[in-house]
Amino acid sequence: MIDIPTRRTATVALAIGIAVVWVSVVTLLIAHQPDPGVDSPGQLREGLTTALNRHDAEALSELIDYPPASADDFAKSYVEALASRGAHDVTVKFAPDDLSPTSATVSGKLADGRAFDYAIAVALKDKLWIVSLTPPLP
Repeated sequence: MIDIPTRRTATVALAIGIAVVWVSVVTLLIAHQPDPGVDSPGQLREGLTTALNRHDAEALSELIDYPPASADDFAKSYVEALASRGAHDVTVKFAPDDLSPTSATVSGKLADGRAFDYAIAVALKDKLWIVSLTPPLP
Protein backbone atom coordinates (compact mmCIF):
# COMPACT_ATOMS: atom_id res chain seq x y z
CA MET A 1 0.00 0.00 0.00
CA ILE A 2 1.32 3.48 -0.92
CA ASP A 3 1.47 6.02 1.89
CA ILE A 4 0.07 9.36 0.65
CA PRO A 5 1.47 12.35 2.53
CA THR A 6 -1.03 14.46 4.37
CA ARG A 7 -1.30 18.20 3.94
CA ARG A 8 0.31 18.68 7.34
CA THR A 9 3.31 16.49 6.42
CA ALA A 10 3.77 18.37 3.15
CA THR A 11 3.62 21.74 4.93
CA VAL A 12 6.22 20.66 7.49
CA ALA A 13 8.48 19.30 4.74
CA LEU A 14 8.18 22.57 2.78
CA ALA A 15 8.98 24.65 5.89
CA ILE A 16 12.05 22.52 6.61
CA GLY A 17 13.17 22.83 2.98
CA ILE A 18 12.82 26.63 3.07
CA ALA A 19 14.76 26.84 6.34
CA VAL A 20 17.61 24.71 4.93
CA VAL A 21 17.82 26.86 1.79
CA TRP A 22 17.77 30.09 3.84
CA VAL A 23 20.56 28.91 6.18
CA SER A 24 22.63 27.80 3.17
CA VAL A 25 22.24 31.14 1.39
CA VAL A 26 23.13 33.16 4.50
CA THR A 27 26.18 30.96 5.12
CA LEU A 28 27.39 31.42 1.54
CA LEU A 29 26.91 35.18 1.69
CA ILE A 30 28.88 35.45 4.92
CA ALA A 31 31.65 33.20 3.62
CA HIS A 32 32.03 35.29 0.48
CA GLN A 33 32.28 38.71 2.14
CA PRO A 34 35.47 40.40 1.02
CA ASP A 35 38.18 40.86 3.61
CA PRO A 36 38.57 44.42 4.86
CA GLY A 37 41.50 46.45 3.64
CA VAL A 38 43.04 47.93 0.51
CA ASP A 39 45.99 47.11 -1.74
CA SER A 40 48.37 49.93 -0.77
CA PRO A 41 49.19 52.27 2.11
CA GLY A 42 48.31 55.24 -0.13
CA GLN A 43 44.82 53.85 -0.73
CA LEU A 44 44.46 53.27 3.00
CA ARG A 45 45.43 56.84 3.89
CA GLU A 46 43.15 58.30 1.21
CA GLY A 47 40.20 56.04 2.11
CA LEU A 48 40.57 56.63 5.84
CA THR A 49 40.88 60.40 5.43
CA THR A 50 37.81 60.52 3.19
CA ALA A 51 35.73 58.24 5.43
CA LEU A 52 36.53 60.23 8.58
CA ASN A 53 35.93 63.62 6.96
CA ARG A 54 32.62 62.51 5.43
CA HIS A 55 31.63 60.55 8.53
CA ASP A 56 31.08 57.59 6.19
CA ALA A 57 30.60 54.47 8.33
CA GLU A 58 30.29 52.11 5.37
CA ALA A 59 33.61 53.22 3.87
CA LEU A 60 35.28 53.07 7.28
CA SER A 61 34.02 49.53 7.95
CA GLU A 62 35.88 48.36 4.82
CA LEU A 63 39.21 49.59 6.22
CA ILE A 64 39.19 48.39 9.81
CA ASP A 65 40.45 45.23 11.45
CA TYR A 66 37.31 44.29 13.32
CA PRO A 67 35.16 41.14 13.44
CA PRO A 68 33.06 41.19 10.24
CA ALA A 69 29.78 40.62 12.06
CA SER A 70 30.30 43.80 14.12
CA ALA A 71 32.39 46.02 11.81
CA ASP A 72 29.41 47.98 10.46
CA ASP A 73 28.04 48.77 13.92
CA PHE A 74 31.47 49.69 15.26
CA ALA A 75 32.21 51.97 12.29
CA LYS A 76 28.82 53.62 12.66
CA SER A 77 29.35 54.38 16.34
CA TYR A 78 32.90 55.57 15.62
CA VAL A 79 31.88 58.12 12.97
CA GLU A 80 28.87 59.18 15.06
CA ALA A 81 31.26 60.01 17.90
CA LEU A 82 33.40 62.08 15.53
CA ALA A 83 30.36 63.80 14.03
CA SER A 84 28.86 64.59 17.44
CA ARG A 85 32.06 66.46 18.30
CA GLY A 86 32.01 68.28 14.97
CA ALA A 87 35.26 66.73 13.75
CA HIS A 88 36.43 68.20 10.45
CA ASP A 89 39.61 68.85 8.45
CA VAL A 90 40.77 65.34 9.37
CA THR A 91 44.20 64.27 8.13
CA VAL A 92 46.06 60.98 8.42
CA LYS A 93 49.85 60.81 8.66
CA PHE A 94 51.71 57.50 8.58
CA ALA A 95 54.80 56.54 10.59
CA PRO A 96 57.59 55.56 10.34
CA ASP A 97 57.12 56.18 6.59
CA ASP A 98 54.46 56.21 3.88
CA LEU A 99 55.56 52.98 2.16
CA SER A 100 55.52 50.59 5.11
CA PRO A 101 53.61 52.24 7.95
CA THR A 102 52.99 50.60 11.29
CA SER A 103 50.99 53.43 12.81
CA ALA A 104 49.15 56.56 11.84
CA THR A 105 48.22 59.80 13.53
CA VAL A 106 44.71 61.02 12.89
CA SER A 107 44.35 64.73 13.49
CA GLY A 108 41.81 67.43 12.82
CA LYS A 109 39.65 70.09 14.40
CA LEU A 110 36.56 69.93 16.57
CA ALA A 111 33.48 72.13 16.27
CA ASP A 112 34.76 74.44 19.03
CA GLY A 113 38.03 75.02 17.12
CA ARG A 114 40.23 72.85 19.33
CA ALA A 115 42.66 70.51 17.59
CA PHE A 116 42.68 66.78 18.25
CA ASP A 117 44.95 63.91 17.38
CA TYR A 118 45.29 60.26 18.26
CA ALA A 119 47.34 57.28 17.13
CA ILE A 120 46.06 54.14 15.48
CA ALA A 121 47.79 50.95 14.41
CA VAL A 122 48.31 50.13 10.73
CA ALA A 123 48.88 46.56 9.59
CA LEU A 124 49.31 44.42 6.51
CA LYS A 125 47.02 41.40 6.82
CA ASP A 126 46.69 38.85 4.02
CA LYS A 127 48.24 41.36 1.57
CA LEU A 128 45.67 44.03 2.48
CA TRP A 129 46.36 47.23 4.44
CA ILE A 130 44.04 47.87 7.39
CA VAL A 131 43.81 49.99 10.54
CA SER A 132 42.98 49.04 14.10
CA LEU A 133 40.77 51.65 15.73
CA THR A 134 40.67 51.61 19.48
CA PRO A 135 39.09 54.05 21.89
CA PRO A 136 39.40 56.72 23.10
CA LEU A 137 38.10 59.09 20.48
CA PRO A 138 38.87 62.82 20.64
